[in-house]
Amino acid sequence: MTKLKLGPLEHDKPVKLTVELPAAVFRDLKSYAEILTRSGGTTTPTEPGKLIAPMIERFMATDRAFAKARRNAAQPAPGSAERSG
Repeated sequence: MTKLKLGPLEHDKPVKLTVELPAAVFRDLKSYAEILTRSGGTTTPTEPGKLIAPMIERFMATDRAFAKARRNAAQPAPGSAERSG
């Protein structure tokens, strides 16, 4: 059995976004969807477009530089808090 990075897709309220993909990326996305469908044991084919959000989510969740920059952005700058006397 193939060990894919994505597991079963969660159902969430979508936000509509239009993206343009290179044809080669779309072909790979279709292949990934076919393999995910076969390995997941489901008979309903996975729509390639449904993979984009989980893939981006997984990418951002595993990007250490992004996580560090996000944490740093959430912290107040040193000396910006009011000092009480």
